[in-house]
Amino acid sequence: MELRIAKSYLSQGIQIVSKAVPSKTTMSILECILIDASGNDIRLIANDMELGIETKVAGLILSRGIIAVDAQIFSSIVRKLPDDDVVIFTEGEKITITCQKAKFTILGKDGADFAYLPEIEKKNEVKVSQFTLRDLINRTIFSISGNESSGMMTGELMEIRDNRLRMVALDGHRIAIRNVELSNSYEDRKVIVPGKTLNEISKILSGDTDKFVNIYFTEKHALFEFDDTIVVSRLIEGEYYRIDKMLSSSYQTRVNVQRKEFLSCIDRATLLVKEEDKKPVIIMISDDNMEMKINTTLGSMDEVIEITKDGADMNIGFNPKFLIDALRAIDSEEITLYLVSPKAPCFIRDAEETYCYLILPVNFITID
Repeated sequence: MELRIAKSYLSQGIQIVSKAVPSKTTMSILECILIDASGNDIRLIANDMELGIETKVAGLILSRGIIAVDAQIFSSIVRKLPDDDVVIFTEGEKITITCQKAKFTILGKDGADFAYLPEIEKKNEVKVSQFTLRDLINRTIFSISGNESSGMMTGELMEIRDNRLRMVALDGHRIAIRNVELSNSYEDRKVIVPGKTLNEISKILSGDTDKFVNIYFTEKHALFEFDDTIVVSRLIEGEYYRIDKMLSSSYQTRVNVQRKEFLSCIDRATLLVKEEDKKPVIIMISDDNMEMKINTTLGSMDEVIEITKDGADMNIGFNPKFLIDALRAIDSEEITLYLVSPKAPCFIRDAEETYCYLILPVNFITID
């Protein structure tokens, strides 16, 4: 096999597929990127058996072939090469990489041993703009659980009903929900996509409103196709939590507050919170004011901001990080908080129900 590829194209392709190379595995072949030039295109493929990514790279095929190369070594070499055309030549399992006066020779592996991506039948596609999908992921992904033993909490619900797509993430302490209207109507579907998959997809997507992602589902897999890239992921099996039963429309206190001012105040409070601390920010709602207090081993903070309130006064405590994550995911200048009691979830949602963030309160000792 002999290929000539511009370094910029090769680097971009490696960066895309490397997201599916496992950091730890007992199968050395999975630590490789497959270079497949057996057809009319140069394809780079990585597959950790849960997530697989394939992308096409523009270049010249001087002679066809296929080989697997260690992802870390290959990536490091290409990154350090001059900005010029890269020539990749293979002889058996020996790979020679040259660029200008630089020349590397490394060992590869037989491409026949590599696990290709599973074949997914492309039917009943769902089309979403790259901007919309990336936006939905980024505004919900922070609410998934980082604990691998948490099962479906490590993934996000993608629910399609007619012409609406809803994405839901939760970790047992909070819920993030985003709704968007699609251009077309589709068959109702509910799948749980691993958070790792969505996180990597969001990094690859261009975010262009004029470019689209075609999504296909089977019982066990989801396929995302965009630009010259294909991402195939296993789905998390099981029935997702009944989210709608957790969402209450009743409240004892409703608060309207300027989002940026609220966010800045909580952000300042976290200056006094060590990483290992679990100190809540205490919010005291009364009349037209919201007073926020925090007391840690580093010191204390007290700040008051103006609000408009409907309902009862209330004192309630929250993990400040959870509030910050939700507020940063919202664009609205003014937001509305709905509170039932100091021990019940707080809801931040808009009238159109394009977003809803639920945060559980935490117990606290009153600061005098």
